[in-house]
Amino acid sequence: MSMPRTEPISLLNRINRTPIEKEPLTPSRLADVRIAYSARRVAREAMTTLLRGPIKPRAGDLVLARVDRLGQHQRIELPHGRRAQLYEGDEIIVCYGNRYAPDQFEATVPDNLDECHLVAGGGIAARMLSRHAGMKRPTTIIPLGFVGDADGHRLNLADWGLSKPAATPSRPYTIAVAGTAMNAGKTTTAANLIKGLVKANIKVGAAKVTGTGAGGDRWTLVDAGAHSVLDFTDAGYASTYRVSSSQVESVMTQLCGHLAVEGAEFIVLEIADGLFQEETARLLASPTFATLVDGIVFAAGDALGALAGVEWLRRRHLPVLAVSGLLTASPLASREAAATGLPVLSQQQLLQGEWRPDRVAGETVTNTWQPPREGIPAAVAGLG
Repeated sequence: MSMPRTEPISLLNRINRTPIEKEPLTPSRLADVRIAYSARRVAREAMTTLLRGPIKPRAGDLVLARVDRLGQHQRIELPHGRRAQLYEGDEIIVCYGNRYAPDQFEATVPDNLDECHLVAGGGIAARMLSRHAGMKRPTTIIPLGFVGDADGHRLNLADWGLSKPAATPSRPYTIAVAGTAMNAGKTTTAANLIKGLVKANIKVGAAKVTGTGAGGDRWTLVDAGAHSVLDFTDAGYASTYRVSSSQVESVMTQLCGHLAVEGAEFIVLEIADGLFQEETARLLASPTFATLVDGIVFAAGDALGALAGVEWLRRRHLPVLAVSGLLTASPLASREAAATGLPVLSQQQLLQGEWRPDRVAGETVTNTWQPPREGIPAAVAGLG
């Protein structure tokens, strides 16, 4: 289950020639600490020391921190989904990670254990670079030290990721839900697609392949009736922002492999953020994605976004089968989105199982699509 550990603190001592402080992290102290969703895979019994000194944080490192000033995130999501109220002075265990969220924060892993921010309710510590105008300032936290084991190794989520999945004779039919941006309706679309398939007695596996460590989307897919649900934190990543292409592709391969081993007959994947997010764009354009995915449902907030996104996908010869998402709340927007030449699926249609992608894929996919008679804006036609 776990991967080989990285450098022990004794090696860091030799490199930095500066003492690394190490103190016990006792069970009695841990009992009063709130452990975040992002760190849920790390065994509590492994959390036995607190490490301080000139150690540069890495994405995925566990850190014990004190809540200093409450801001945007005033609750923290616990491993099983409950969102616990935070108070100034509370101690929490979270993971360092980068965040890309146009509707919330852009943030990166800091260079040291100085004051930083809680930039996601699932438990991500980072230094904010920018924020949406509608967001309060982030909650400020004071790192008290890296969480380590008895041997002085700092604990990192990567050491607790899933093992390599066993091979299966065939892979399940797989649909990916991608979208224009954050809050385009991807999770709702994926959940309703899952629910419709479950109503047809299909064993559905689901995974969120990219994003920032938080359980909200995962629990939504669980509630929709998916037999097994995984996300990138199960593969050992607190977030996938600033993660290499090969690593993101490995996450996708690993999650799909485990869902297949667990008996999924059909897989629904959610791809976070939008087509202009770098990791999302690279993943969608990769050979791995083309090999593992049979079709795409594209979620958008408006018809123009749907048209631009569908064109982006078609230019890369990707099998986009239908449009859905937030725009389907409006009959007018749904009519406009017909300009894509694809079925525009309401959430109710997905929920009732009225559309089965594995039955229509052969009729729907085309890489020779032409724009409607009235044409499309030049900026969209040249989108690449």
